[in-house]
Amino acid sequence: MKKKTGSAFRLFPELGLIKKKKLRDQVADVWDDAMKLGGWTMTEVEKIPFTLLIPKTKVSLVDHTRAVTQTAVAIAVSHGKNYGRSVRIDMDVLVAGSILHDVGKLLEYKKTGKGYVKSRLGSLLRHPFSGQALAYKHGVPPEILHMIAYHSKEGDLGKRTVEAIIIHHADFVNFEPLKP
Repeated sequence: MKKKTGSAFRLFPELGLIKKKKLRDQVADVWDDAMKLGGWTMTEVEKIPFTLLIPKTKVSLVDHTRAVTQTAVAIAVSHGKNYGRSVRIDMDVLVAGSILHDVGKLLEYKKTGKGYVKSRLGSLLRHPFSGQALAYKHGVPPEILHMIAYHSKEGDLGKRTVEAIIIHHADFVNFEPLKP
């Protein structure tokens, strides 16, 4: 089988942690589609800030996504060592959800001469909604759609799966300490 080499595979080596080829390809396709729909080149994607809430942040969306994925995997490994079978975590679902949790920001943001701002879509729909819609379009399983939709404050009133709980906390661990 030929290994896929699209933009997402170059941005996120963590895709290699997803054992199911179909899921790995779906996750990569969602990122590639988001880049296309948002009008971003790969070079531009590597420069998009991970948040507009921290003025002049040096942390890119790609770096944040990789950090969240690595943090989530470390949490899952720790749970496995310490709790054994008491907490079951689907690593493919966890990694896929981690890589996709903020993909909607490619539609939520746009670049202007003054920097990055909310797009028209972004002013109406936050990234958990647009990201979930993109992933649905590519046939991503419901467990991962749940993680995308519930990873941020929008999911606070719902019941999160164990993987969604991990992503939620991994995301905020990689956001809160960077705030001024």
